[in-house]
Amino acid sequence: MPIEHIHTERLVLIPFTLPVADALLQGEVGILRKIGLLPTPYWPDQEAIETLPKIIKNLKLVHEPTGFESWMVVLKSNMTVIGDAGFKGLPNADGEVDIGYAIIKQEHKKGYGMEVANGLAEWAFLQPVTKAITAKCLIGNTASARILHKLGLRETERNDKLISWRKDKPELIPIAAQAI
Repeated sequence: MPIEHIHTERLVLIPFTLPVADALLQGEVGILRKIGLLPTPYWPDQEAIETLPKIIKNLKLVHEPTGFESWMVVLKSNMTVIGDAGFKGLPNADGEVDIGYAIIKQEHKKGYGMEVANGLAEWAFLQPVTKAITAKCLIGNTASARILHKLGLRETERNDKLISWRKDKPELIPIAAQAI
């Protein structure tokens, strides 16, 4: 069953498919027009190009996108891709999924990173198999650390290069308890 797009206030997250990821890795950005998106000279940027082989590897492990792979981050206003985000594969045996996101520098400081991370986190926690979201960011990436902190992830570990983060799935309050 195809994965539904994730809609936020200003963005739509569209799951990568293997044909789209393969074409983009080959430099064929025209594939974006075929799926209703407008190409931009800023994406895929170098970071996205370096990530595409990992996206392709994850997509080859599943019959069709499950949502736990990667998504294109698209501005609703003009349907251009401004980044990519997602998970590094299916949840592990403990139900943990690792989240990541990247927005092109031309769109930094507009709140898109927080918006995409929040949309992905909400989607992940709606999936019964997800028990926790984890993330890693470089020590010097204060913008990403700020997003993860605002999203409610807590720092779990730090070394000289990386900070590790985690947020457990919120416990649902039984309906009977809500009425009290």
